Amino acid sequence: MPVSSIDAVRLIGRIRELGEIGRDAEGRLTRLAGSDNDKAGRDRLVAWIEAAGLDVAVDRIGNIFGIWRGEENRGEGPIMLGSHIDTVINAGIYDGCYGVLAALEVIETLKDRGVTPARPIVVAAFTNEEGVRFAPDMLGSLVYVGGLPLDAALATIGTDGSSLGEELERIGYAGNVEPGFLAPHAYVELHIEQGPVLQREGFAIGAVENLQGISWQRVTIDGIANHAGTTPMAMRSDAGLAAARVGLLLREHIARSNAPSVATIGTMRFEPDAINVIPSRAVFTVDLRDPDEDRLQALEAAFSDFLVRIGAEEGVTISVERLARFQPVVFDQGIVEAIEASASARGLKSRRMTSGAGHDAQMIARIAPTAMIFVPSRDGISHNPREHTEPGDLVAGANVLLDVVERIACSGWKGR
Repeated sequence: MPVSSIDAVRLIGRIRELGEIGRDAEGRLTRLAGSDNDKAGRDRLVAWIEAAGLDVAVDRIGNIFGIWRGEENRGEGPIMLGSHIDTVINAGIYDGCYGVLAALEVIETLKDRGVTPARPIVVAAFTNEEGVRFAPDMLGSLVYVGGLPLDAALATIGTDGSSLGEELERIGYAGNVEPGFLAPHAYVELHIEQGPVLQREGFAIGAVENLQGISWQRVTIDGIANHAGTTPMAMRSDAGLAAARVGLLLREHIARSNAPSVATIGTMRFEPDAINVIPSRAVFTVDLRDPDEDRLQALEAAFSDFLVRIGAEEGVTISVERLARFQPVVFDQGIVEAIEASASARGLKSRRMTSGAGHDAQMIARIAPTAMIFVPSRDGISHNPREHTEPGDLVAGANVLLDVVERIACSGWKGR
């Protein structure tokens, strides 16, 4: 049976301390990438990394790395752990931050025990995972694996008109090493589930074996503004009605397919946005997800067909802009099995899962064996100040991460 454990007081204390950085006068927590609040959070994290005796490196996209090289490792590729510390607007304190701070805690626990790893161990905090201020999300890890050119990422214009590169310079986190300078031997990310499954089904640990593909699109529907009272329904070119039909058709299509696909219209704006005027324009975003690439492509095709049909039937013009597209990811079977083995040895009920949310792990999986560990989220709530995971569950997840890291970093584990 495993006997080692992380320092629960240290981990929980840091989560709560970081969770106070970036609160406004009303107590709302917001640390958008490249902001002053982001700088304050980064500064606190770097101070903890340095206090742990790790080398600090920041790459040119602002990703932060705390590197424990050990005394006897042979310069081999490191096992990388981590997540992100940027948040959404009015956020909870666990999303992303838990994975970074638990990774640091695992390294400190191993150091405290006098363990000498066979390879370096690295805690990573990736830039702009949330994508709230700068698009796309998971930008830092995407650049790190070569999926987006560095110059293009630095030139990204945020919602406030600033560029990411300028903001990283301003807050002092435009690093001097190239993204990808460390080639991981493996990557493991610990995260709250952000969904209700583990709590509802009574599991302590989720061994995440795959991650949904994501398709983001922005749709613009152009109709004709007209008087809401004098224009008969059959004689309208109503962009608002057409937009509503898109959402309904998507929902009905997925219900008929009996697939695990999901579709969300997350934002919508009408013009001229008046109660007594038929909308001349509707602009909205559509988020399509499925863990199977073939099904995701079929869903995209069905969505495209819906737009053609609705355009003809409602007498409107429809255009589409693709915002992001990520294929589904299948995680490393060996790491998933190691997560299950640790949970079993510690007497923790576990189940295999699909991640419905995007994470940095889906990017790092392009270059290294990767998997994720989930712990329960109360009522499945996330991206919300009510986000909560019980301290015991946070500690349990960190202990499983400790076991998995020790197996990979301190043994002859070869990976794929």
